[in-house]
Amino acid sequence: MTTRRQLHLNAFLMGVGHHEAAWRLDRADPSKVADVRHFQHLAQTAERGLLDSVFLADGLATWNNVRRNVSSVFEPLTLLAAIAAVTEHIGLIATASTTYNEPFHLARKFASLDHISGGRAGWNIVTSGTEREAQNFNRSVLPTHAWRYERAAEFVEVALRLWDSWDAEALRYDKDGGVFADTDLVREVNHVGDHFAVRGPLNVPRSPQGRPLLVQAGSSEDGKDFAARYAEAVFTAQQTLADGQAFYADVKARALALGRDPDQLLILPGIAPVLGATRAEADALARELEELIIPEYALAQLSSLLNTDLSGHPLDGPLPELPDETSTEGMQSRYRLVVDLARREDLTIRQLLGRLGGGRGHRVVAGTPVQIADEIELWFTQGAADGFNIMPPHLPGGLAEFVDQVVPILQERGLFRTAYTGTNLREHYGLPPVPSLIRQEALV
Repeated sequence: MTTRRQLHLNAFLMGVGHHEAAWRLDRADPSKVADVRHFQHLAQTAERGLLDSVFLADGLATWNNVRRNVSSVFEPLTLLAAIAAVTEHIGLIATASTTYNEPFHLARKFASLDHISGGRAGWNIVTSGTEREAQNFNRSVLPTHAWRYERAAEFVEVALRLWDSWDAEALRYDKDGGVFADTDLVREVNHVGDHFAVRGPLNVPRSPQGRPLLVQAGSSEDGKDFAARYAEAVFTAQQTLADGQAFYADVKARALALGRDPDQLLILPGIAPVLGATRAEADALARELEELIIPEYALAQLSSLLNTDLSGHPLDGPLPELPDETSTEGMQSRYRLVVDLARREDLTIRQLLGRLGGGRGHRVVAGTPVQIADEIELWFTQGAADGFNIMPPHLPGGLAEFVDQVVPILQERGLFRTAYTGTNLREHYGLPPVPSLIRQEALV
């Protein structure tokens, strides 16, 4: 009997909401961005809704203009360790950069989080795409897009070897024999490459999952190739069903060409659901949020993304002529998405700022719980998604509304779990366990 395909839902936690003006709502308490209990409560809400995981984005610099908004405060791995202490099932995915970290350091952190959480850790692999980040790490300019992805590939290869440097059965705890660990099942990695030289082994024993779930979020050509080779879940942004279907088919085909099972690479587009008891109520909340956007802040964000100073252009006019996305060393896929959105819908700069305020290029959908569930089901059943990265426009209310009002509809339709059946994050996502390579080699 074939098991019916099930949605995978991740809660993307960001400050007091994904809308850039969420902190200005009457219902919002912006001081919560520095309160660990806020994030613990959000994770508990997501777990109550049986979601697969929670996800924390991260940047290594302040975002454009701290006078107008702060979206993140805590280093994500540290925060997820605190969340692990108050949850039991939900996965814990942290963003960490391959450009400004070292493989040994990061592999150790994620192995530690996997142990602390009992097998719930996931790594969102990013290459960091802003000059402000580069300038915080001894660089005057952002390294090239190609160089960052070359480093990322070697970084992940080294991390994988470090996680595999301990066999699952290496720890013996043999008091009588005086053997704490079987050193035949622990090995050095002795990696020497273009970017890294790492001896190993890791100084953390093999973790419950073997290694964290690997997640990737870039959608450029380099990003899609990287995802097809390494990722087990992809956080992505598309504005139309057709674009979602094209991306889904493209990345799955690349994975297949590399000899991977495409079903073990999950595509999770972002969606920012603006919920209301009626469509009119949802539209009213969307308008309220848009009216609270600070044009100065939003324009600075857009200028940074497009690598073009827009401050001298009229807000009620169109985008000026822009260079091709390959001219920027930053986030090329998001650049293309934003420009295509503006051109396709003939948006003024002011209108574009409004559209981007709720999701930074991810789809913002206003409607009733049934209408939101309909959109999710459509993309899921029409080959555009294996699930969704849920991005509530305001927190904590937006997440609680999704859990209490949308999740039950998806469950009634047989699209989403009614209980956790796995004990770790990989099992939540329907992925096979990671084999111990040392043990495999010993059996050859």
